[in-house]
Amino acid sequence: MARNSRGWWTRRKSFCGNNHQQFVRAALADELGSPAYDTPGCVRVQAVESGAWPMLVELWASYNRYLVHVIRHLPDAKLEVVCRMGPNAPVSLGYLVEDYVRHLAHHLDQVGVAAGS
Repeated sequence: MARNSRGWWTRRKSFCGNNHQQFVRAALADELGSPAYDTPGCVRVQAVESGAWPMLVELWASYNRYLVHVIRHLPDAKLEVVCRMGPNAPVSLGYLVEDYVRHLAHHLDQVGVAAGS
């Protein structure tokens, strides 16, 4: 498994995420507030390190295709909704979407898949 310079990242940990919930909740609200993302906790609770690799890959691919569908259907007027994630500076829903796409491309690169594939 690939590890980052901090020694804790593995490909399997890319399968944890909460983007879907944030996108939908922000699109339904005038403002979104949610706790900071707890990566170690999410990895532990979802037990990705012990999940069958083919299942995780299939889920991740399908889930990310579905998130693209969700993003395409977000109302333009909602892209400016302010989102507060824990102690981080507030950002817009549009920023969260753009950051998700950048981060997804980063993970695809980490696992050796071209973003355009």
